[in-house]
Amino acid sequence: MPRMTANLLLLIAAIVWGAAFVAQSTAMDSMGPMNFTGIRFILATLAVAPFAWLERKRVQNPIPLPVIGKGILVGVVFFAGMAFQQFGFATTSVTNAGFLTALYVPLTPVIGVLIFRSWPSPIIWPIVAISVIGAYLLAGSLESMKQGDILMLFSALSWALQIIFVGRMVSKYGNPLAFAFLQFATASILGFLGGLPFESLDLSGLQGAWFQIIYTGVFSGALAFGLQAIGQRYTPPADAAIILSGESLFAAIFGAILLGERLTPTQYLGCFLIFSCILLVELLPQIQKRLRRARKGAQASADSPA
Repeated sequence: MPRMTANLLLLIAAIVWGAAFVAQSTAMDSMGPMNFTGIRFILATLAVAPFAWLERKRVQNPIPLPVIGKGILVGVVFFAGMAFQQFGFATTSVTNAGFLTALYVPLTPVIGVLIFRSWPSPIIWPIVAISVIGAYLLAGSLESMKQGDILMLFSALSWALQIIFVGRMVSKYGNPLAFAFLQFATASILGFLGGLPFESLDLSGLQGAWFQIIYTGVFSGALAFGLQAIGQRYTPPADAAIILSGESLFAAIFGAILLGERLTPTQYLGCFLIFSCILLVELLPQIQKRLRRARKGAQASADSPA
């Protein structure tokens, strides 16, 4: 597949995920957050199941049985990120949700150090500080920061954990679609269990949110994940991360187009700082690698006999 085609697939995935923020927000007018989460991930599970089965038939080393338990635990983390996000939509805007959720990008290296002692480049730490400032500006102030904004920060923390765990497990065991199936199935079960004591599920609620359920379950769940998996086979990781992190930008665009949301100049500055951090945390390591290679190449040329 040409690299340009792969990048286009990743861009489509980012657009689909950005629009999903609007669907998740408007679904709360008809359903409780837990029931919505449970139903959407039933659809995602059913949609990805055939592809996970084909993957299992083709690979030589399917996921070992003990690792399935680890995959389910990662599914719990995945569900936590989705639950925090879904509850947050009750008291925050789509724009805030998109950019605050995207804080998982700078949070990921921090958690990697704390859990696995995997130290990133020193430049990461000022980027993290800038992202926190951006979140503060986007929220307006600590006093006016809504409960939904705080929940989105917890969601970003959960996504960072999920990214680290999934990355380590997929790199070790492969089978990315099987791990996606485990996460979706776990989220659907926990969503229904969480909604049983507090939420009612009736036909009117399903009718009111049927479009949001189908969109977030089939398109932003199974389809977008599939496009991501295909595109990243032919696109360098830095390019893929930059394109996919654009979901936060598309969330703001769709929030403005479909919901009429508007930002103040200060909030625009916060968005700019957060989005800049998302780009920097992915670009700088690649730039440093290229500079090291260039220095080694120059040194080798200088050491070679004339």
